[in-house]
Amino acid sequence: MGRQKKQPLFDNIIGLIPGYDPVATAGDCWWDEAAAQKAIDFYHECLQFIEGDKAGQPFILEPWQQAIVANIYGWKQPNGKRRYREVFVFIPRKNGKTPWSAGLVLYELFCGGEAGAQIYSAAAEKEQATLVFRHAAGMAFREPELSSRVNTYRTYKSMEHRDNNGVYKALTADAKTKHGFNAQLVIIDELHAHPNSDLMDVLITSTASRSQPLIVHTTTSDYEREGSPCNEKHNYATKVRDGIIVDPAFLPVIYEASKDEDWTNEDVWHRCNPNLGISVSLEYLQRECRRAIESPTHENLFKRLHLNIRTEQDVRWLAMDKWDACSGAVGSLGTRRGYGGLDLSSTTDLTSFVLVFPPVGDDPLWRVLPFFWVPGDNAHKRERQDKVPYETWAREGYIKTTPGNVLDYDFVRAEINELHKQYNFKQIGLDRWAATQITTQLEGDGFEIIPVGQGFASMSAPTKELEKIVLGKKLAHGGHPVLRWCASNVTVDMDAAGNLKPNKGKSTERIDGISATIDALAVALSETTGPSVYEERGLITV
Repeated sequence: MGRQKKQPLFDNIIGLIPGYDPVATAGDCWWDEAAAQKAIDFYHECLQFIEGDKAGQPFILEPWQQAIVANIYGWKQPNGKRRYREVFVFIPRKNGKTPWSAGLVLYELFCGGEAGAQIYSAAAEKEQATLVFRHAAGMAFREPELSSRVNTYRTYKSMEHRDNNGVYKALTADAKTKHGFNAQLVIIDELHAHPNSDLMDVLITSTASRSQPLIVHTTTSDYEREGSPCNEKHNYATKVRDGIIVDPAFLPVIYEASKDEDWTNEDVWHRCNPNLGISVSLEYLQRECRRAIESPTHENLFKRLHLNIRTEQDVRWLAMDKWDACSGAVGSLGTRRGYGGLDLSSTTDLTSFVLVFPPVGDDPLWRVLPFFWVPGDNAHKRERQDKVPYETWAREGYIKTTPGNVLDYDFVRAEINELHKQYNFKQIGLDRWAATQITTQLEGDGFEIIPVGQGFASMSAPTKELEKIVLGKKLAHGGHPVLRWCASNVTVDMDAAGNLKPNKGKSTERIDGISATIDALAVALSETTGPSVYEERGLITV
């Protein structure tokens, strides 16, 4: 390894990459103490924080940050080029990824030794892409020695070194416009937010002609979703860390809790958040944890964003133990007034109709009756290929099948008319864009069709109401297995003001039964409490 007699930096940081031993796979690579120290000194002597309590103070790297910088620049190949070509920094929110990344940009631009270096930071969205640039430009502006050598173009989110022709530019995820680059350093920011690997692939291949390029991924955890570049890269990094894959040029920096750990334990928080008490406060995490305990909506967010636990959904909504606690019998409804919700999915998949009956008199419970239909041929296919027990549910009477591979909406219409003979309901809520023939026919049958918008304005109130009555055990759904399956699949979107709505695209499987329930609740709430406050005054944004 070529160690010098005195290398205090190496001795201090060598064990600070969680679970990873860089010496074990070093091979012929050697440690350059001076090069590692030079990179760290650049942060300490040339850079200042640009915002927050530390604005104007020198950028003194925390030990864990020093460890990453030192490993990147301290390890050399036998030919003197850098050992590491790719770095994966997997760390929860608010741990200082952005200013640290901006410092890396500036070090490579001013001290990287590459004439005409092309440096890029790339994010999925424009606002995110701006962040690294803003910190880099602000840091350069505060240091006269740097600002005198660089032209900064804030409109174009770019910087140009006047002496060595190096350039830095912030990019967004329009991958088709990114060909033709010759990148020296690429920072892929918040990889979990990238919908696919297109941008990452384009930028990584753009480094092919460089002798010592560097790709740095910085991200918090993604949730389980098909095609996630973050999950794919995390899986690879974990195998490198654990020695399953031998890749001496890949540096895995992984701060995470396991799914089996107690996510409410503050010791776990400290291990996963190396900047806890510095850029992220303990009080903040305590407050967010309390919200997560009280509301399943926030549980997945807390686990994923603050502990880097990969969750099955983006935003978990209904905890199954809470749902199961509402499995009481629906009971006799007599002439009790009900409201319908109809979710008309594709003619090749599940269609749902749900009746909800609000509390009356001494009965505090909302009572729910769900009904489901699916094409018979597709039911067989789904049960065989996807392990969704449609045929089993059909045999047990929880779902009805229609002949062929296309749903017969005339059959559904006839069934709804039969249900009207048994239960007291007239109004049916459904997606306002679901203007199919069946809706016109149902109106002709005497039902009042109530269009329900699928945005936050219409959906937030009934979505929150369903969450509230589930958590308060004010619901009786009879333990219907198909409705339970739908409930377990739901992912919700949350805007900045805390408004909620289900997201069919992100949900792990069909959620049609819950969508129909929410549509029915939207109608029931408008009838029993008047128009939604969201409809009257619009959304509040912060």
